[in-house]
Amino acid sequence: MWWLYALLSALFAALTAIFAKVGVENVNSNLATAIRTVVVLVMIWLIVFSRGEMKGISGLSPKTWFFLGISGVATGLSWIFYFKALQMGEVSKVAGIDRLSLALTIIFAVIFLGETLTWKTAAGAGLIIIGTLFLIWK
Repeated sequence: MWWLYALLSALFAALTAIFAKVGVENVNSNLATAIRTVVVLVMIWLIVFSRGEMKGISGLSPKTWFFLGISGVATGLSWIFYFKALQMGEVSKVAGIDRLSLALTIIFAVIFLGETLTWKTAAGAGLIIIGTLFLIWK
């Protein structure tokens, strides 16, 4: 069932790119990112409170807080650069290059998390890297 959530994530990421491209047309990309962030913030806290999921917050370890915190910083930086790229470039190319994150995630997961690299995963990551180079190459 995890794959259904992953497919829904991909669908909404695609819609995000299209909606964001239109949204950044006549606004500073940092302001656009800030507005988007507030919407995400309100939406997720409404979900957490409506489902009664707040109760686990007091039991979070310092390690969890740290890694969720730096994950948030990385997400924020990703969104800032993504919106700036969308403002300046074609959405099909920006979104395609942004998906290089998948290949980088595979590499980082092997290096930092000790995950196993299969030939299929390596080939997929390699194709993503090659595709990214095609999108960048003039």
